[in-house]
Amino acid sequence: MIDGFRFKTQVRVRNFEVDWQGIVHNANYLLYFEIGRIEYLKQLGIQISMESIMGSAKIVVARNEIDYRSSARFDESLDVFTKISHIKNTSFTFEGKIIETNSDRLVADNIAVHVWFDSQSDSPVRVPDEFRKKILEFEGIIY
Repeated sequence: MIDGFRFKTQVRVRNFEVDWQGIVHNANYLLYFEIGRIEYLKQLGIQISMESIMGSAKIVVARNEIDYRSSARFDESLDVFTKISHIKNTSFTFEGKIIETNSDRLVADNIAVHVWFDSQSDSPVRVPDEFRKKILEFEGIIY
């Protein structure tokens, strides 16, 4: 593990993710970080489906920022580190890092702000205490 991160999942670069330059196309890094976020939530036992999170709400990405540090290539194994670093009233922030498994080379980092929405009204609502508690128990951070 790397400092500050308690969760890691792994992805392998597939041939169709590589562009004409022989490196992973920049848009695919967003997919790798999304894989990390979904696996993180599943690891914490948070119910997610295509329609909702925790059965009654949805989360919407409000901001997604990537810093590309080095290029990933076909068939490389990538460790995707994920954490929730902040929870505010109606939003929370995922942070992620992608590290090439064999060399420990930093490939990219990510900040993604998500807003908690009521699935019926499509308006922001307070992040539930149950969600906050699960993150606190896992990350050890008080919000």
